Amino acid sequence: MKGLILSGGKGTRLRPITHTAAKQLVPVANKPILFYAIEAMRDAGIREIGIIIGDTGPEVRAAVGDGSAWGVAITYLPQEAPLGLAHAVKISEEFMAGEPFVMYLGDNLIRGGITSFVDEFEASKPDSLILLAKVPNPNQFGVAVLNAEGRVVTLEEKPKEPKSDLALVGVYLFTETIFKAVNAIKPSPRGELEITDAIQWLITEGYRVNPHLVTGWWKDTGKLSDMLEANRIMLDDIKDSVIEGELIGDCEIQGRVVIAKGARLSNCIVRGPAIIGENCKLTNTYVGPYTAINRDVTIANAEIEHSIILEGSSILNINGRITDSLLGKNVEVTRGEIKPKAYRLMLGDNSQFSIV
Repeated sequence: MKGLILSGGKGTRLRPITHTAAKQLVPVANKPILFYAIEAMRDAGIREIGIIIGDTGPEVRAAVGDGSAWGVAITYLPQEAPLGLAHAVKISEEFMAGEPFVMYLGDNLIRGGITSFVDEFEASKPDSLILLAKVPNPNQFGVAVLNAEGRVVTLEEKPKEPKSDLALVGVYLFTETIFKAVNAIKPSPRGELEITDAIQWLITEGYRVNPHLVTGWWKDTGKLSDMLEANRIMLDDIKDSVIEGELIGDCEIQGRVVIAKGARLSNCIVRGPAIIGENCKLTNTYVGPYTAINRDVTIANAEIEHSIILEGSSILNINGRITDSLLGKNVEVTRGEIKPKAYRLMLGDNSQFSIV
């Protein structure tokens, strides 16, 4: 069995972060989301993985390399434009070479991995196994309708009036029959080859499509709130504190906290679960639960919790607490001393800034 990870797309829901970075490389608990997908495939015994890349392909290649860091072999499959999930499958046909495969959307997270789903697929041998989860907003997903026997009857992509609350989770298992489907369907009104249309084609043509209802934690990390929840869940998996950095003066560490090598904390309070990356410099700072601070971040005279701070950023002399926030790379947040007092901002497109 092979793997296919989708790491193209424009990540519009996470702008402005994704104006300059691939959404699949935004870190959760200081690890890029894409890495969780690679690890899930490796742990399921998959050793050959194709990664669909688009405009951010060079960045993805630089971060992932040839896959040897995970003990897998990576092949990059460029997609000319984000023309739909079924189009991504279509261009992977030569790479798959007739083998069954797992398709994993690179901005999704499934706690516990995919090994059990791969085992189920290999044991039951359907033409496709689709993962479904109950969601409160099914109109934002592909939606499946099951009959009384639990068989998949219909699939529809982002319907205005959903017929069920069962959304397609971003992991699919296929045999080579899916290539008949993706080559038979036509683009949807939004100009994309929809994976829901391809799977519906399999059903209509009499191929066996099995559903699996996911009852554990799964998240599509397309929005800020989803990123923060994913960060919270992954930080909760920290088992024990690991303090490799330097603590100076009156520091207080509470709960499960990871402080990486080269980090230096002076007169700080850190309440876990939290993680502080390499070479960070924190002074007179409070770090609250569910906070992930990436490498080379400087924070002084500030408070922060339930947030994600990317590498190279600085937060200095802030009155009040920063919370529920995502700061990109090399962001500067400071309190100015210029008179008259005023808010002076430089924000990119689609930024969000709250004043209390």
